[in-house]
Amino acid sequence: MTTHFFGDTAVLLGRSLRHITRSVDTIITTAITPVAMLLLFVYVFGGAIDTGSESYVNYLLPGILLITVASGIAYTAFRLFLDMKSGIFERFQSMPIARSSVLWAHVLTSLIANLISLMVVTLVALLMGFRSGAGILAWLAVAGVLTLFTLALTWLAVIAGLTAKTVDGASAFSYPLIFLPFLSSAFVPTNTMPAPVRAFAEHQPVTSIVNAIRDLYSQQPVGTDIWIALAWCVGILVVAYAFATVTYRRKIA
Repeated sequence: MTTHFFGDTAVLLGRSLRHITRSVDTIITTAITPVAMLLLFVYVFGGAIDTGSESYVNYLLPGILLITVASGIAYTAFRLFLDMKSGIFERFQSMPIARSSVLWAHVLTSLIANLISLMVVTLVALLMGFRSGAGILAWLAVAGVLTLFTLALTWLAVIAGLTAKTVDGASAFSYPLIFLPFLSSAFVPTNTMPAPVRAFAEHQPVTSIVNAIRDLYSQQPVGTDIWIALAWCVGILVVAYAFATVTYRRKIA
């Protein structure tokens, strides 16, 4: 059964990846848009923002990486919605394949596409002056946090794709996720914010994730931020996976 699942997932993963390579707008949205935001904030707004001795591109990059993921997972919901409406799910259910492989193929496609986008954004940041003295373990830790964050948001996207009534509704759920970094420490220090906004910013998941990644890049002690970040990512992932699985079973019942 396990071999059956992995084989079916691999075949469906290839199908989803081919769809991405044929969709130019997907590539532009998931990679070029975050790069444009990085250029805009560093070269237009960066000079007016005081982040201490740290360069603004170093300060900004973790938040842009999270926005990259948040914008990329919208296409998971979109593609899943199209599959639901096209009737392809019914065809898959009539075949001797593992049922969960359909969802996992979409999730792994999202993970691969987002990791590629994250690498592109990081390379552009390096060209813009981003520098990190972090060792290999710190870079692996950043990659692990971003992978968990991507999986957590992707399973949220699965729920949206399965329950949406329209194409716009399938992808619109990501807008609040893209906006959330703006109410965090991603762009400016939280101590510059009004008290009510600061209270929200310091107790929402993006701030702890951004702070943990920023500390890892700058070789600073991560303190409790890394554990809070991991708790948020794992918590969202577990809850989203459970709801997505239940929703999927109801849809195909």
